[in-house]
Amino acid sequence: MKPLENSQPVSWNSELIKRHDIAGPRYTSYPTALQFDNTIGANSFLNKAKSSLDVSQPLSLYFHIPFCAHVCYYCACNKVITAQRERSEPYLQTLYREMQTMADHYSQDRQVNQLHWGGGTPTFLSDVQIAQLMQKTRQLFNLKDDDSGDYSIEIDPRECSEQTLKVLREAGFNRISIGVQDVQHKVQKAVNRIQSTQQCAQLIKQARELGFKSINIDLIYGLPHQSVQSFGDTLTQVIAMSPDRLSVFNYAHMPDRFRPQRHINNSDLPSPVEKLNIQQQSIIQLNAAGYQYIGMDHFAKPDDELAKAQRNGQLHRNFQGYTTHSDCDLIAMGVSSISQIGDTYYQNAHDLAQYTTLIETDQTAIVRGVSLSTDDKIRRDLITQLICHFSLDIKAFSQKHNIDFYQYFATEREQLMLLATDKLLSFDEEELTISAAGRILVRRVCMVFDAYRVLQNQQQKFSRII
Repeated sequence: MKPLENSQPVSWNSELIKRHDIAGPRYTSYPTALQFDNTIGANSFLNKAKSSLDVSQPLSLYFHIPFCAHVCYYCACNKVITAQRERSEPYLQTLYREMQTMADHYSQDRQVNQLHWGGGTPTFLSDVQIAQLMQKTRQLFNLKDDDSGDYSIEIDPRECSEQTLKVLREAGFNRISIGVQDVQHKVQKAVNRIQSTQQCAQLIKQARELGFKSINIDLIYGLPHQSVQSFGDTLTQVIAMSPDRLSVFNYAHMPDRFRPQRHINNSDLPSPVEKLNIQQQSIIQLNAAGYQYIGMDHFAKPDDELAKAQRNGQLHRNFQGYTTHSDCDLIAMGVSSISQIGDTYYQNAHDLAQYTTLIETDQTAIVRGVSLSTDDKIRRDLITQLICHFSLDIKAFSQKHNIDFYQYFATEREQLMLLATDKLLSFDEEELTISAAGRILVRRVCMVFDAYRVLQNQQQKFSRII
C-alpha cells in the first residue's frame, strides 16, 4: 500500500451526503458479526483458529469488564449496571479460568504487542483487582516489560482517582481513552453522565505527569440539546486539553434495541440537518487545530502513531477500531468479546450468567463465529485498505490475490461507475482512489464490495453512515 497523500484532507459535500447517507456496517470486521454462525460448536472454532494462525506473529489481548456503577442513557455497549462492587470478584475468577484456556491454546510465548481493557467501566475494579488481573495476564502471556507495548484502558473520569491512575501506570498501562462525550451540563444531565470539565482536564494532567504516552478522548454528537454552537464550545474546551487522539462518534438513537436510550426524549435530539452541521463543524474545527482525519470518527495529531501509520500505508482495522498492529492475532476474553485468530472470528456469550456457566462447564464461552472463505479474505483485504488508506493499488492487489481485479469484481464495477459519476471516487486500471468528498462516505464505498450486503439490508441492523 502506497503512503497516503494527506495533503488532500476530507471535504464536505452536503448533496453527496444526502444522496449516500444510508445504513451500513462500520467494518471493524469483514464479514461483519451478522454473518456469525451459532450452530457450530466452540471446539470447531478453536480448531479452525489454531489451524490458520501463525505462531511467529505477536498477539493482541482484549479484556471486557462489563460493570458500570451508573447507566449512561446513550450507551449501546454490553454492560451490567450495579452498585455492588463485590460482583466483580466472581467475574474475575471466571475470567482467570478463560485466560488459562486461551493461553494454553494460543500463547506459546508469543509477544503481546497490544493490550486493551474495555467495558463497561474497567476501573469499576478496585486498585487491588486491577493489579491482580495484570499480574495474572503476565503469568499467562508474554507481556513486554520495557513500556514499548501498546497497553490501553478505557477510563470514566468519575471512576478514576489519581491513586487508580498510578496503579494503572505501575501495572503497565501507557495509554488511556477517556469518555467525555460532551462538556455541556444540560447535555450531560439529559444522558445521565454528569462530570466536570475540570475533572477531565485534571485527569489528563495527572496522566501526562505519570508518563502515559497517549491520551484519547471520546466525544458523541447527536445527543439531546446539542447544537453547532454548543458542540463547537465542547470541542474548543477539549482541544485545549490537547489529547493525542479524538474519537467523535455519531449517536445512533435506537431505543427499541437499547433500553437505556428510552430515557432520551426524541424531541430533545438535534434535527438531522443540525446533526450534519455539527459533524461538518467538528471536522473543520479539528482540522484547523492540527488534527489529521484518520477516517470515519477518528482524528489524531500528526505525530501520533495512528497518523504516521496511515501516512506510511501501515494502518489496520479490527474489532477495536483503527490500530497499528496488523500482524497480531486478537485474543478477546470476557463476556461478549470477539476474537480474530488467523482466518477465524468468534464471539463469547453476551449474557453474563451464560458466560459464567459456559466457562465453568466447558472452559470456553464461545457461542458463534465464522471462518473466512477465500472470497471473504480477498474482500476483507480490499475493504480494510479502503477504510484505512482511501485508495487501492489495483495491480498490486491483483498480484497479491492472484486475480484479475475487474474480472473478479465485474458486478461491482457498475456500482463503482455510479459512485465515480458522483465524484466519491475515481478508478482506472492502476488505482482506485476515494476523493476528499468521498472520505466521509468511505463506508458507502466499502459496501460496494460487501458480498453480504443484500442480507444485511434485509436485517436492518446498522446505523446510518453519517
